[in-house]
Amino acid sequence: MKNLRPIRENEKELIYFLLEQLNFDPIDYPFNTMVDEYEGGKMGSISLGGDPNSYAGDLIQVEYEDSDGTPVVITLTKDTRDQLLDLDFWKTDFSKLLLYPSPDQVTVMKVGD
Repeated sequence: MKNLRPIRENEKELIYFLLEQLNFDPIDYPFNTMVDEYEGGKMGSISLGGDPNSYAGDLIQVEYEDSDGTPVVITLTKDTRDQLLDLDFWKTDFSKLLLYPSPDQVTVMKVGD
C-alpha cells in the first residue's frame, strides 16, 4: 500500500453524506487529509487513517451503478476505537471504477453490522 495522496473533495463529500445518513456529526469522525489508496486507486477504495488491523465493522453500505452499468457497493467502515477506517468500493465485476459517484447517485443498502 502506501499510495498516500490528499483526499479529494468528492471523497469528502461522499463521506460526509454517509455520516449524515447515520445521523452522525462529521466533526465527531475526523479523518486524515492524506489517504492511502488500495489497489493503486483502481476501484476507489481508500484508507482513512485508522488502524488497518483493527476493523470493527461496517457503518453503512450504499450502492450505485457505474457508467458502464456495473453495480458498485460502497462501505464506510470503523476501527475498534470507533474511528473511520476505510471507504471501501467493490465493483462487482472487479473492473476499474469509471465514474466516482456523487451522493445523489447512491442508494442506502444497509446501516450498521
